[in-house]
Amino acid sequence: MGRTLGTMVTMTTYGTWLRGDRRGWIDDGKLMPADPELEAADRRRMKFAPYYLPRERLLELGDALGRGLLQELRLPIYALTMRSCHVHVVVAAVRVPIAEVAKCAKDKVRYALGAERPIWGGDYDKRFCFDLPSLRNRIRYVERHNEEDGLPARPWEFVTVPRGLGE
Repeated sequence: MGRTLGTMVTMTTYGTWLRGDRRGWIDDGKLMPADPELEAADRRRMKFAPYYLPRERLLELGDALGRGLLQELRLPIYALTMRSCHVHVVVAAVRVPIAEVAKCAKDKVRYALGAERPIWGGDYDKRFCFDLPSLRNRIRYVERHNEEDGLPARPWEFVTVPRGLGE
């Protein structure tokens, strides 16, 4: 396995993608099948209603997230999409734990919202890219989300193209 060229981090909002979800769910990096009983048990334990990021603020929240990662972690961002129930961000190889990247991203969005309640699920998913084709595929996956929402593939000026992928 080569060195890491980048990582895609996915964070879901509170209560919108529980363990057992019919769409599948991730456990220890593995896709797990639907389990309605497990999902119902998790839903019963929730202390708040599911949280959805406000659609009219997604660009603003993405700006806060991206600028936070750049300023605090000096981390180049290769792709970012903000959806009402989840966020994908592809970042360059990092020298800090990915958990720190996810925490910084979540904190910046929470601060921008002024939220007084849980807005994020407790965990996050990470997908490492060890070669240019896998990095390119993860970036395009994220960019397509933006295009599906009628936005440019890279709606924030801080999103950069990794060396070796060109324009």
